[in-house]
Amino acid sequence: MNGFVLGGVSSGVGKTVATLSIVQALEDAGYAVQPAKAGPDFIDPSHHEAIAGRPSRTLDSWLCGEDGLRRNYHRGEGDICVVEGVMGLYDGDGSSTAMVADTLELPVVLVVDAKAGMESVAATALGFREYADAVGRDIDVAGIVAQRAHGGRHEQGIRDALPADLEYFGRIPPSADLEIPDRHLGLEMGGEAALPTGALREAAESLRAERLAEVANEPPAPGAPLESTAPVDATVAVASDAAFCFRYPATIERFRERADVVAFSPVAGDPVPDCDAVYLPGGYPELHAADLESAGTLAELGERASEGLPVLGECGGLMAMSRSLTTADGERSELAGILPADVTMHDRYQALDHVELEAVDGTLNATAGETIRGHEFHYSSAAVDGDARFAFETVRGDGIDGDHDGLTEYESLGTYVHVHPESGAFDRFLERVATT
Repeated sequence: MNGFVLGGVSSGVGKTVATLSIVQALEDAGYAVQPAKAGPDFIDPSHHEAIAGRPSRTLDSWLCGEDGLRRNYHRGEGDICVVEGVMGLYDGDGSSTAMVADTLELPVVLVVDAKAGMESVAATALGFREYADAVGRDIDVAGIVAQRAHGGRHEQGIRDALPADLEYFGRIPPSADLEIPDRHLGLEMGGEAALPTGALREAAESLRAERLAEVANEPPAPGAPLESTAPVDATVAVASDAAFCFRYPATIERFRERADVVAFSPVAGDPVPDCDAVYLPGGYPELHAADLESAGTLAELGERASEGLPVLGECGGLMAMSRSLTTADGERSELAGILPADVTMHDRYQALDHVELEAVDGTLNATAGETIRGHEFHYSSAAVDGDARFAFETVRGDGIDGDHDGLTEYESLGTYVHVHPESGAFDRFLERVATT
């Protein structure tokens, strides 16, 4: 599957809107588009899926490694892959957009804010292309998409200023209909605030879909497969609703390859399914804390965990597994009570980084001494009891207390870190629960 990367000159330049407009343009031109996201994001991919109709792939060098990144790309389906970058093209020491483009050998289409520039847009693009040599990256900046550019003289001025070897792929016109509401952790989810199809189609008319498809190319094939895919005798229940919506498509795919999977909604008050283990992904439990308390599912899950049912929670899942959650407004809700912790929300984020953890002893998703890589981004903090047991020491990142992550109680584990299945952590989880 051929593809290209949409890299931005900075965060906030409008990469997501440009990505959605380009996906719409390619779909309207008859291409089946596989969206993807560079970096450990859950929110932008939800907008990709709302437009393309298929899950967006997560492409992150830190989370997946180079072979894993290629494997995850090649698991996609479609005629062409559109990869939305993270931050500015070269930003990020763990996994930048440039690292992803270099690893996959994909051309870069640069999204440049053209609201108040013409010749300066061309100068910016030229600088981004030349900077690749300075940092030793094999990056092919093929051309630009001009974000917030008007037509007529404005558009023509940009086109005339571009060097011959930097192509103009079109523009995204200024439009109030092309603005996605945001909140803490980023934009609202695609299922809540999908951009209007009409506005995207209007933007798509200003894009050169066929030329974008023509510059795309196919990455190298991945190397060795990810360990064993042998099935295990286990059923995993996965929380899936507005409170637990941060999960990588590859994680659910991995579960389904090796085990039986059943979904349930704690917000709706679904009973805990008959299962061998529960996975609580991240999301927004703080927005649904009162419903989670009154629904009773988490209280039932706490009882089941105390009886030995393994529960694995990541970030929002860790929060739900704790005794209580207090919002930034001071509203306190009682939750599952599995972990000896009380969680408080804050107005500013408490951690944001790529993370590396080392397992102190064998735990639900890692063997003793094993290191796993992931990502943390949260606005909450967890106050833990003095005798709380941690499963991991932090090699990089903040974790729960700055030095540790992974609260463990009974057969359960809650972490602030999100991991990708390419880390092997979910395979350890499946193998562990299949033997209990």
